[in-house]
Amino acid sequence: MDNDTLAEVLSPPLKRSLADVVAERMRDGILSGQLAPGERLRETELSEMMEISRGPVREALRRLENEGLVVVGRTGRTNVARVSRQDLDEVFSLRRALERLAIERACEWATPEDMAKLQAVVDAMAATIARGISEKEGAELDLRFHDVIYHASRHQRLLNCWTTIRSQIYVIMLSRNVASANFRDATVYGHQEIVDAIKARDKERALVVIEQHMIVAYELVSKSYGQLDADPDQDDRSDGLDGRPQ
Repeated sequence: MDNDTLAEVLSPPLKRSLADVVAERMRDGILSGQLAPGERLRETELSEMMEISRGPVREALRRLENEGLVVVGRTGRTNVARVSRQDLDEVFSLRRALERLAIERACEWATPEDMAKLQAVVDAMAATIARGISEKEGAELDLRFHDVIYHASRHQRLLNCWTTIRSQIYVIMLSRNVASANFRDATVYGHQEIVDAIKARDKERALVVIEQHMIVAYELVSKSYGQLDADPDQDDRSDGLDGRPQ
């Protein structure tokens, strides 16, 4: 073992602050649905429930706000984010731009190990759909696939941008109808086309495929917003991800 490897093995583990732990617990609660969209989050109550001071809770809420998982209204009230139509459009328009750069670079920089990971996720999607997939499983597998693409791009700032909106995309994906035939086709065949284009190092084909994939992904989610937009009781319940009333 060389000195560099030894230093890496023996380096002390990264210390996690209390705010890190609180943010992780609350993030898990939001993504699992235990903390529902629109639910009020009060610093005092949260700190008492977790038996900690308000400082780490305040910092955790600030981080979750930056991730788009909570929103702070004009009066300072904090709620679990409810994704509005405008939020959906903004997140997907940004994602489409990021995905184009990510797949171009993946075609150039992806390793055989990256490609094996991508294929493994697609195979897992097919197997999970065959035995009956849930919205949560669909979202997790989808994001796992795109995580690999962003890592394969070997572009750290691009990966940072993806990480910033990843949680919002997860929340959005939970609204998809995973029982539809369109979802099954987009999930397995659509992702397989992406893998094949990257393996072939065909940037032109990859850009066409990812554009089609993003359009289908948007349409699948957008259909679920018809009922949300038609609900007259939405206006006073919460703000959107950007802090504007729905």
